[in-house]
Amino acid sequence: MNALIPCWRPFGTIQRMPRMTSCSRGDVVLVKFVFADEKGAKQRPGLIVSIDRYHQGRREMILAAITSNVGRLLVGDYKIKGWRESGLLYPSIVTGIVRTIKQDMIAGKLGELPAPELHTVEDKLREILAL
Repeated sequence: MNALIPCWRPFGTIQRMPRMTSCSRGDVVLVKFVFADEKGAKQRPGLIVSIDRYHQGRREMILAAITSNVGRLLVGDYKIKGWRESGLLYPSIVTGIVRTIKQDMIAGKLGELPAPELHTVEDKLREILAL
């Protein structure tokens, strides 16, 4: 099993200060995703798709959900070729399911998506968002 790498570091001297992240665009992280119907949640990997400037200004991150259910590809989905190198345990898909989360919801970093694959995910996001 892959070990989680802490994705944030505390700063300052006051115990309740917000955490500062060291995760970046392209990192594969473990996070609790709430289902679309908001009736449940599941801890699962996600791909950070937002930029560092966004993280610093908002203390939030935008993630694309990752699933190991590779039985079907929907519009906006991308099957990861380098899933092991990305820190994933199984063949996986980056989905078109995008969420904004608070940085402290991230349990840890699993790995990084290889740059060429991140570019393909970016193309998929542009496609589904008509950007």
